[in-house]
Amino acid sequence: MSEIRFDIGSLHAAYARGVTVAAMIDAVHARIAAADDPGIFLHLAGRADMLAQAQKLGPFDPEGKPLWGVPFAVKDNIDVAGMPTTAACAEYAYVPDKDATVVAHLKAAGALVVGKTNLDQFATGLVGVRTPYPIPRNAIDASLVPGGSSSGSAVATARGIVSFALGTDTAGSGRIPAGLNNIVGLKPTVGALSAAGVVPACRTLDCISVFALTVDDAYAVFGVAAAKDPADAYSRAIKVPALAARPPVLSVGVPAKGDLEFFGDASMQAGFEAALGLLEKLGCRLVEIPFGDFYATANLLYEGAWVAERYAAIRDFMDANEAALHPVTRKIIGGARSLSAADAFMGLYALQAYKAKLASVIASVDLFCVPTAPTHYALEAVLADPIATNSRLGTYTNFVNLLDMCGIAVPTGKRDDGLPMSVTLLAMAGRDWLTAALARDIHAAGGLPLGSTGWAQPGCSPPGERARDEMIDLVVVGAHLSGMPLNGQLSQLGALFSRAARTSAAYRLYALAGQSVPKPGLIRVAEGGEAVEVEVWRLAADAFGRFVAAIPPPLGIGTIELEDGSSAKGFLVETAGLSGASDISSFGGWRRFVDHNAV
Repeated sequence: MSEIRFDIGSLHAAYARGVTVAAMIDAVHARIAAADDPGIFLHLAGRADMLAQAQKLGPFDPEGKPLWGVPFAVKDNIDVAGMPTTAACAEYAYVPDKDATVVAHLKAAGALVVGKTNLDQFATGLVGVRTPYPIPRNAIDASLVPGGSSSGSAVATARGIVSFALGTDTAGSGRIPAGLNNIVGLKPTVGALSAAGVVPACRTLDCISVFALTVDDAYAVFGVAAAKDPADAYSRAIKVPALAARPPVLSVGVPAKGDLEFFGDASMQAGFEAALGLLEKLGCRLVEIPFGDFYATANLLYEGAWVAERYAAIRDFMDANEAALHPVTRKIIGGARSLSAADAFMGLYALQAYKAKLASVIASVDLFCVPTAPTHYALEAVLADPIATNSRLGTYTNFVNLLDMCGIAVPTGKRDDGLPMSVTLLAMAGRDWLTAALARDIHAAGGLPLGSTGWAQPGCSPPGERARDEMIDLVVVGAHLSGMPLNGQLSQLGALFSRAARTSAAYRLYALAGQSVPKPGLIRVAEGGEAVEVEVWRLAADAFGRFVAAIPPPLGIGTIELEDGSSAKGFLVETAGLSGASDISSFGGWRRFVDHNAV
């Protein structure tokens, strides 16, 4: 049964048809044998162990257990009860008696652990070759590095051995291996997934990341695992709404052309340009952003404070067992011994200055798009120059956690030389839902098979149903539409895009006179009305109250009837506010009117 597809929707459909968990487990082990790659796993659960895990699940129940019977792998710096944790250093090994918090959440949702995966030792590296064990082979081209530090997790996912895998991401380790192996890599907001039970690299920056074959799968795993955890002092409560359609118009920041760096890789440069063209076809508005300060922030990661933090994480072990470390790992972390507390504070001061300087830049767009990696490297090139090549791979990743941004790496297609092309979408903390929504459309448009499996992408499932919560629907008509001047007011209040819609044919739309920011006014009429294009956004009750309190006259909030028969609160205009206004109902919506006037 090795032909069983492991993207979660397909696997659950197979279970519904009568495929057994035992058959799935046989497929896992058949694929491990077929890969013939001793570098992927450092510890494997045997068939009997996996069957024992499955017996605890009960009958097939994808509603109660959304990851029922789904196989996953765990990077070997994350604890799984009863399996050794080595961080790719045998002398460091210990056997935990409890799962890392995230692993416990996934098991509770029905997922089954296949094994522990290889990594750059102590999660120090982006190349995937800094391990005393065999180097995992890149799933697309074995002559290339697999990417790190989460190398084994990415390769296991790309080969279809597991449905998803956990990695970690401090400097890009959840994104670089995804980009180099043609899969999705979700790096959540720092603290959204508990780091309790994770061997730290930089504790203040570490994230558990998710590798998956599709965006839907990565986001589903994220949704199951995200929760504030009292066992992790850096844990945060982050809302994870259902994965829904993206706003129709998004402003996407991209590095200014003069700031882009591909280190001579013309194919990667052409691939990124093609990806930007794809974004424009999807309705995104590209905004060039000077990237010098982002790069300067990235450089801080391997200076002062954060090198010292890596040393602090394993100081006692390293001081007693230095010879056990991989030579490159030992050189990098050992460099912290020459640093002082003053050096660490200088780094923290520098970071705070960049955060302050870049805050308005990050807030000026909905999200960013950067190349996941600036180039592909052959194994020989990295082994010959391990420091410089690793540093270059982090060009577009190292600054992300330092600036408290979330991100997701997603395949966009093939480069002109046949190698995979990937971009990473980035946004401010808490907007994981937005990056995933756009990544979903990008992946579908790229059309590549999943990883190295040859499986076609599954048809996109409908956007997630509206979450059953206490959020309030708000109908926006004009300047608060996505991509319009006042949309940022909604973003600042944590609003979530729900859907594009139209009103019932009972309204007239006017361009109001005397407004500092051009605005329309919507009014219900007894006859002669038309349907008007609108957007529905969702706000928490307290945020809704603050938003409504700030609405200036002649606008107000009333009940708006939508074309599908539903109704929601939204913008209406007082009759007195129509003095001097122009009836623009014939345009069918404010966006069409604005676009017409811009021509």
